[in-house]
Amino acid sequence: MTTDAGHRLVIARAQLSRAHLGPDPDAPAARALQAGQARLAIDRFALTANNITYAAFGEAMKYWQFFPSGEAATGCLPVWGFAEVVESLAPGLDVGRRVWGYFPAGTHLVVRPSKVSATGFIDGAAHRQELALVYNQYAFCDADPDWKPETEGLQAVLRPLFTTSFLIDDFLADNHVFGAQQVLLSSASSKTALGTAFCLARRRGMPGAPRIIGLTSAANADTTRSLGCYDQVLLYEALPTLSDHVPTVYVDFCGDAELRRRIHTHFGERLRFSSSIGGTHWEALGPARDLPGPRPTLFFAPAQIKLRSAPPPAGWGGAELQRRIAAAWAAFIHQVEAGGWVRIVEQRGAQAALEAYGQMLAGRASAGVGLMLGMRG
Repeated sequence: MTTDAGHRLVIARAQLSRAHLGPDPDAPAARALQAGQARLAIDRFALTANNITYAAFGEAMKYWQFFPSGEAATGCLPVWGFAEVVESLAPGLDVGRRVWGYFPAGTHLVVRPSKVSATGFIDGAAHRQELALVYNQYAFCDADPDWKPETEGLQAVLRPLFTTSFLIDDFLADNHVFGAQQVLLSSASSKTALGTAFCLARRRGMPGAPRIIGLTSAANADTTRSLGCYDQVLLYEALPTLSDHVPTVYVDFCGDAELRRRIHTHFGERLRFSSSIGGTHWEALGPARDLPGPRPTLFFAPAQIKLRSAPPPAGWGGAELQRRIAAAWAAFIHQVEAGGWVRIVEQRGAQAALEAYGQMLAGRASAGVGLMLGMRG
């Protein structure tokens, strides 16, 4: 057996700031393949505030279950990125193919491919069968007409977030924005919030289209305003300047419990819906009890995917859902590239990945930078 032990980023579930590098349990040195399995060497992956959300909601949303660390107190951080098939005992999965999908922040992943097709496969590993299907699907890059090597960074940094953004916008539209006249987004400079604002902005001029208001910090205010997706961008402390008589929907990307209370108190019964998406301000997360107005509801993207994937007339059907997401993504990425909204920065090495995680957790990552990491050196 090879001596390649690899690396994994291991995080204490109860204290996210405690992280270390451990050996990769799926590396060649750790386990030999069994019949039906394949080993993927993880080449590069994105690290964004979305990954901090995965960690912050790891228990509630079962994110820690995708890539078990082997210890109940720790977990492996899920990320989106690219890998290559380096060993295969799985029929239909050839060595050398490049794959896009959901991985642990590490160097390797052993999968048990099922439903292998011309476009990809599903990881049929036993421990993933009860988890959301959207995270278990892997795509062959050479079969994806939208994949280009030169834009892998933008795809990894933005595509998973944009899919969530599209689904949030669709959910709000499907519910007629709950009768609200404006949508208030916290952490407005975050990439998921920006994608949501972009999708909402595409509805401008349509009947019932809401105003789009972003809340952000002073450091990110000018950049967020310059993007043109928001009708208004305010600093967090300027919340009281908003009229409390306007029917409003709150889309919470930061998870800050005190900010949530301030917003619920400010709008009261004029707050028509309160949706929790992420936890960019993970250290300020808290319970959503005893708040004025509606009870905050956690948005779970796979549930909206399931709803829209149902055959007509109940849904759109899976193929139509993917077509609509692809069309919106093409429009979004065109504007991102044209406006230079995101600059991709590459870092290599396991230690660099550990340090980048610490920076992201501390909120010291730039909103205009998309970070691509590779732990294999």
